[in-house]
Amino acid sequence: MASKFLTEEWAGEVSSILNSHPGFKGSIANADLGIVYNVAGTPNGDVSYFIKTAAGSAELGLGTLDNPDVTVGSTYETAAAISKGDLNTQTAFMTGKLKVGGNLAKLMMHQAVINQWAAAVKDMEVEY
Repeated sequence: MASKFLTEEWAGEVSSILNSHPGFKGSIANADLGIVYNVAGTPNGDVSYFIKTAAGSAELGLGTLDNPDVTVGSTYETAAAISKGDLNTQTAFMTGKLKVGGNLAKLMMHQAVINQWAAAVKDMEVEY
């Protein structure tokens, strides 16, 4: 059964998948990183979610973090396209569809985390 995008159920399923995916686990082994995603214009209004990695595990949930390393803003359309694999995050950034703030050097240092996240959830059933 598909999880509805950007809901508590979706966040829980993504978190579970990430924490059991060997490639993702390897990418966060030494990554202490906090990212907040702000998505505007979802069917449920504006939604924020976060990922926090530390000590080799990840937590993903709805809401925000105090003092995130990076914040990412996008529209629902962009977030859904990235989630579906129809839009690459680098392309979205270069074309202005993603607004990124904070410690960009730290984000680039941990680019494997983002790449492995995409690999881990590519087969997840999501309802948009």
